[in-house]
Amino acid sequence: MIIAVDATGGEHAPHQIVKGAIKAAQEYKIEIALVGKRAILHVLAGRYINKPWLTIVNASQVIGPRESPIEAVRSKPKSSIVVGTNLVRDGAASAFVSAGNTGAVVCSALLNLGKIKGIERPAIGSIININTAAPVLLIDSGANADCRPNHLVQFAQLGAIYTKEILGVTSPRVALLNNGEEKTKGNRLIQESYNLLKKTNLNFIGNVEGQNISKGTVDVLVTDGFTGNIVLKTIEGLGDTFLKLRDVGRVLSNVSHLQGRAFLFDVGLGSLVKRIDYREYGGACLLGVNGNIIIAHGRSQAKAIRNSIGLAKQSVDLGISQILKEQNYANYRHR
Repeated sequence: MIIAVDATGGEHAPHQIVKGAIKAAQEYKIEIALVGKRAILHVLAGRYINKPWLTIVNASQVIGPRESPIEAVRSKPKSSIVVGTNLVRDGAASAFVSAGNTGAVVCSALLNLGKIKGIERPAIGSIININTAAPVLLIDSGANADCRPNHLVQFAQLGAIYTKEILGVTSPRVALLNNGEEKTKGNRLIQESYNLLKKTNLNFIGNVEGQNISKGTVDVLVTDGFTGNIVLKTIEGLGDTFLKLRDVGRVLSNVSHLQGRAFLFDVGLGSLVKRIDYREYGGACLLGVNGNIIIAHGRSQAKAIRNSIGLAKQSVDLGISQILKEQNYANYRHR
């Protein structure tokens, strides 16, 4: 197994990306192909260059975070994102991990890998782990800002298959994210999607409101990428806030020598922070394309990159891409 890693994408590239990739290679016993400017990567990973589990694939161009995705992908064929995607296309890598421009990663995957038959748009599936006993797959969490009802139905089908394989849920409960539980609530997109989902063979349980995400009532939460991304970023923001509060509590407790209070404060917030900290789960899968693509957070440092590579390994081990292709094709034939 070779996992290709975009060494130039993200706010902390290339140093933190390289650090996380090396940790992942050692921990998961896999081969890593660092994709980026060869000269820089040789310096950063110099002591590991001769190791059999580390290779460098040169990519002389970089797609910035504010560039237009489709224009950048077409005008920069030697960028780390395009080169990394093509490694998966050509069978030289089993998966590709990138913390770079999300739109460019999605665009490159669409152009170079293609979509699974029966899928009009790929979607990003992000696992929300606030309730450790009942994690939720949020789909779409950022690939498609504007959607049609049939897109949400396809997201639900992809999410249900993925949840079965990754989370081991036999019959995933699928729900639409809405501003009310009644079927008459929501905008036109949600109402029409509701009617379509009722006709599928999915375990569709109806609408779910935002405050119920962590209550263990749903396994696959379906929405458009615009809404989903806001939900995900809100949860991440809460994680950052709680982390700061925990650190403040430690400082105040140390100053006042109230170690007991510090302990209670940490126990109360520490486990929650860990569950909603993006660094813990690392990345999200791009579902619906012909290959394993993991999109990591743009702020990813070494820990998040290591965990994103771990998710890539898990996806390859379980054959997620092939399973999605086969099962979704079966669904497509029966539509």
